[in-house]
Amino acid sequence: MDTVEKIVEDFASDIAMSPFSSGTRLRDMIRAIRACKTAAEERAVVRRECAAIRTAISENEPELRHRNMAKLMFIHMLGYPTHFAQMECLKLIAAAGYPEKRVGYLGLMLLLDERQEVLMLVTNSLKQDLNHPNQFIVGLALCALGNICSAEMARDLSPEVERLMRSREVNTKKKAALCSIRIVRKVPDLAENFMALAASLLKEKHHGVLISAIQLCTELCKASKDALEYLRKNCIEGLVRILRDVSNSSYAPEYDVSGIADPFLHIRVLKLMRILGQGDADCSEYMNDILAQVATKTESNKNAGNAILYECVQTIMGIEATSGLRVLAINILGRFLSNRDNNIRYVALNMLMRAIAVDVLAVQRHRTTILECVKDADASIRKRALELVFLLVNDTNVKPLTKELIDYLSIADPDFKGDLTEKLCSIVEKFSQEKLWYLDQMIKVLSLAGNHVKDDVCHALIVVLSNGSELQGYSVRSLYKALQAYGKQGSLVRVAVWCIGEYGEMLVNNVGMLDGEEPVMVTESGAVDAVEIALNRHSADATTGAMCLVALLKLSSRFPSTSERVKQIVARNKENVVLELQQRSIEFSSIIQRHQSIRSSLLERMPVLDEASYLVKRATATQATISADKLAPTVAPGGLKLPNGVAKPTSAPLADLLDLSSDGAPASTTTSTTTPNGFLQDLLGIGGVSTGTTGVPSIASTDILMDLLSIGSSPSQNGTPGQAIDLLGSLSSTTSVSAETKPTHLVSQDMDLLDGLSSSTSVSGLEKTVHPSITAFQSATLKITFDFKRQPGNPRETTIHATFTNLTSSTYTDFIFQAAVPKFIQLKLDPASGNTVPANGNGSVTQGLNVTNNQQGQKPLAMRIRMSYKVNGEDRLEQGQVSNFPSGL
Repeated sequence: MDTVEKIVEDFASDIAMSPFSSGTRLRDMIRAIRACKTAAEERAVVRRECAAIRTAISENEPELRHRNMAKLMFIHMLGYPTHFAQMECLKLIAAAGYPEKRVGYLGLMLLLDERQEVLMLVTNSLKQDLNHPNQFIVGLALCALGNICSAEMARDLSPEVERLMRSREVNTKKKAALCSIRIVRKVPDLAENFMALAASLLKEKHHGVLISAIQLCTELCKASKDALEYLRKNCIEGLVRILRDVSNSSYAPEYDVSGIADPFLHIRVLKLMRILGQGDADCSEYMNDILAQVATKTESNKNAGNAILYECVQTIMGIEATSGLRVLAINILGRFLSNRDNNIRYVALNMLMRAIAVDVLAVQRHRTTILECVKDADASIRKRALELVFLLVNDTNVKPLTKELIDYLSIADPDFKGDLTEKLCSIVEKFSQEKLWYLDQMIKVLSLAGNHVKDDVCHALIVVLSNGSELQGYSVRSLYKALQAYGKQGSLVRVAVWCIGEYGEMLVNNVGMLDGEEPVMVTESGAVDAVEIALNRHSADATTGAMCLVALLKLSSRFPSTSERVKQIVARNKENVVLELQQRSIEFSSIIQRHQSIRSSLLERMPVLDEASYLVKRATATQATISADKLAPTVAPGGLKLPNGVAKPTSAPLADLLDLSSDGAPASTTTSTTTPNGFLQDLLGIGGVSTGTTGVPSIASTDILMDLLSIGSSPSQNGTPGQAIDLLGSLSSTTSVSAETKPTHLVSQDMDLLDGLSSSTSVSGLEKTVHPSITAFQSATLKITFDFKRQPGNPRETTIHATFTNLTSSTYTDFIFQAAVPKFIQLKLDPASGNTVPANGNGSVTQGLNVTNNQQGQKPLAMRIRMSYKVNGEDRLEQGQVSNFPSGL
């Protein structure tokens, strides 16, 4: 018998000492998990411990339940599933003792959320505990309800919470007020039940109750307009009293933070004041005195004081404050800018940006300090200060501010130069009142940060130079001097080379000298030297190299004595690895060698560019870019019904939707828009496909400056890339170019484009061609058919008639059709016949599309389409690709 008892005792001892039995203490399990060296070991420990807990649950061991729940909460925090023990929380909550209830409620808040169905079972236990005589158990129930309360639980238990807000116990009132915040968020209709209670709590003396009551008032204002009006009438006086008392209170150790009496209560009261005073002049007037007192009496040498001052400034800016009070607030922000703490300076800059809309003159007084922040070592402060300076610029201070920024540009960090350059260019373009100042500032920016200047800025500068005939000589001399000193700045090189090519004779002869300007001694050979150095230095840049070759070609016409040297420089690029430079070299050599008589007329100065037309096009292109970034199908949350666990597709812009190929670029849904990257189109005021004086359509380059002064098309558009085309090959030396020559057909074989054009072939005899209809798109719900018509006299242009048919029994409303094509195609969408597609095919919606294929015969049409519509108020979206176009389009 003794032996049997000894065996049982040993067995029980072994179980107790086992590190993975259900009786293991929490600290032992944590120690075992932390001792694991690999993730696999950790998973094994957790798996064994969970198995032991499951066994204990199945054997219903109440004495180990609270210990197992504590271990499960730790396992849950490690990220392992613990759903199998949810019912254990309910059993612990239903226990009579406080320790079990404490662990049970903690597990309830940690392991469950309001979406769990098992949560409905705990409502009755919560109701019983909310009526418990023990205030600590009541506090546990309020804490749990405030964390996981669902809408149903809020409706069921709100009467108990209202009753507890009238309790004599301070902690109970505080927790009841916090719990009511969750109830109001879940069921805004219950807000009216708590308005009077919240106002009454503002009369309490305990700071914890006051903070909870103010939080509740803030939530009530957001939930109901009626509550907002009620609190404006009944709470303003109490809030002012609270703020005055806490500001003037003597030292209280339980509320003191760095010598400031309860900054948390300060900030909560100020936030609620901002909500109540916004848009209400009477409330704002009542607050003015106490806000001025807080703003002047609060110490700013402590972080807690700065937090109160910042919140006070936000409140002053948010209400209908007097002008003097706003100036006081902005002066506080000015002091913040001199603080050593980067966080304080950053929030001050943020607040000043918002204050500009309220009182710009008061912000202007701190302009010097803000400019110093632009030079700060912290990158985020620099960027925010630069944005603020940009907002401060006006016609009166533009010149000193620009000078300060340009002076700093020379020493700015490379990472910051891009942002600074962009803002400087915007300031100079927006506020320039005279062209000379504009040119001087832009040349300085190009000299100091030319590699960061965008191409559309260079384009705008060239347009201004073309129109400023009285400043062209001064400009070319200034750019020549800048090129000598800052030859590594890419944008400066391109603009300078263009000017030297156009106005080289003004550079050499010092034409158009301004008063006080020093002459520049440059010979004809010196001008060629400058372009040659730029060509050699930037040989890897196809755009700059192409512009240098064009400039050299023009200089050979301006300065005949340099013709032979230019021919040698151009000939060096006949074997260039860059195909564009190779072709230009061959074509330009042909012009220099074989067409001396027409070279001068062929290389005349460019006509004056239409500045007004360019500005309109640039503004349109910028707006189109912004619209394209924001364009996305409007599908409301939940509109697309997807299985649980399947990610909802993001609403991509039209560019992402219609990504066709490497050549693909989305077309505007209304008309084709010239972007800043279509430099030649913008510069010459022409569209994407234009007809020149010869009547031959020319495909415009999409590179920014590549074809600024180019002759002919790119190699990829003229047949075999490896074989260059002689533009002027078979013209005799006595042949001249006449504007009356109008060839009527473009021969597809490689040839000299200015010779051998047959006049016998005409396109006038072409008749309108009709192609068979196609089904462009068909799904279980929608069918789209395309009908085609070719326009006479223009084989590249096709008119498409789209018909949309509804295949379901539900009517489609708000129907929108979108399409995009590759960049070699131009697309224009006509307005649709309607936006409602009848059900069951009983009628249809039609829409016209005009398509121009600039590589017709080489590349077929391709198109991506997207259709969005509503069915019974629910958003739907369909998309696809059309690739079965008839051949020849």
